[in-house]
Amino acid sequence: MSYICDICGKKSVMGRSQQHRRGVAGKRWKKRVQATPRLFRPNLQKKTIVINGEKKQMKLCAKCIKRIKKYKAIKNFKTILLA
Repeated sequence: MSYICDICGKKSVMGRSQQHRRGVAGKRWKKRVQATPRLFRPNLQKKTIVINGEKKQMKLCAKCIKRIKKYKAIKNFKTILLA
């Protein structure tokens, strides 16, 4: 399953995560742990939307869903409704 938003093109991004070991009784860090690679994924949801009277099921990120609810339009689409 590809993690790409159908409207804005937002996709997965590589990054690094790091944990810290605590010392005795929560004082200084014992050692700084090595940064390990991880994958940050967008919050994608399958939504059925109506574009110019035509129903389509699309994978949308949460930001695009918010924009559709607020403005009823996105990019080159004039009228969009969440079904």
